[in-house]
Formats: sequence, structure tokens, C-alpha cells
Amino acid sequence: MKYCYNCGGLLKPEFLNQREGMVPKCTMCGKYQFPVFSTAVSMIVLNPSQDKILLIQQYGNTDNILVAGYISKGENAETAAAREIKEETGLDISAVTYNKSEYFAKTNTLMINFVCIASDADLSLIDREEVDHAEWFSFDQARKNIKHHSLAEKFLVYYLDSQQSCFQ
Repeated sequence: MKYCYNCGGLLKPEFLNQREGMVPKCTMCGKYQFPVFSTAVSMIVLNPSQDKILLIQQYGNTDNILVAGYISKGENAETAAAREIKEETGLDISAVTYNKSEYFAKTNTLMINFVCIASDADLSLIDREEVDHAEWFSFDQARKNIKHHSLAEKFLVYYLDSQQSCFQ
């Protein structure tokens, strides 16, 4: 961020205090500007028996990824996770738990990843405008088929390596 979102003035780093350290300060209005970024969710969606993971393909890409989307204003992350899963796949979820978060510099987005259990495994209600293909994979197949070197892979591998059921 180079310019003040209040008045448009140039921002220059300035020492605020011992706890905050260097913070951009507007050279025109004098206000400190803390980082502004988008916030999104991504979800490892498990089938009801918790032995398969849903991977999707979107927007003409053949890479398998996780269901994801931006958090809407006034919405908490857990609600956004359930909404995005419902919008893209037609699935309702019966449980949601936090997995991991990462900052994604390419889109200036804080990604919050959850593990969710779908109420059923029926993929007939997929929104074909958002999702080209969806498929349930075993844990080993999901690890092999997720888009390599992606944030989705990082979240999935973290989940698979650290715990295979955070709901028990």
C-alpha cells in the first residue's frame, strides 16, 4: 500500500510504538494505515464417512483444487465456508473446523482453510457456471491429484500429515 485510503496522500513508514513498530503513516492527513487485504476461505470437504476428499476443477482449468471463495462483508469465516460449498457444489455441511491459514501475496489475500464434513456425497447439484468438474478422491488419491505447488496442496498436505480426522 503506497497511498492513504482516507485522503490519497503518500504513505511513509514511521515508528509508532514498541509494540507496533514501523507502520505506514500518511504524509498529508497524518493517519497511520494498517494493512488492508482481502480475506477468503478454502475448504477440505470430506464425504459423510470421512474417507474421501472433494476436489474440483474450475473456469476451464484441469487442475484439481479445493472449494474456495471470498468472505462477504458482515460474514464470519465459518459461514462463508458453508455458503461457498453450497453455492459451488450444492452440498450442505454438518461440521466445520479450522485447519490452517496462509497469506497469499499474489492476490493480497489471507486464506483461511477449514475441514468440513458434507451432509451427503451427491454431486448432482454442482453449479456448472462455477465448477467444471467435481470428484471424490481417497486421501492418497487427493494427495496425488491436487494441483502441485499450490496453496490448496499446502493446506491438504498439512491436514493429511497432521491429523486425518479433527472431528473425533
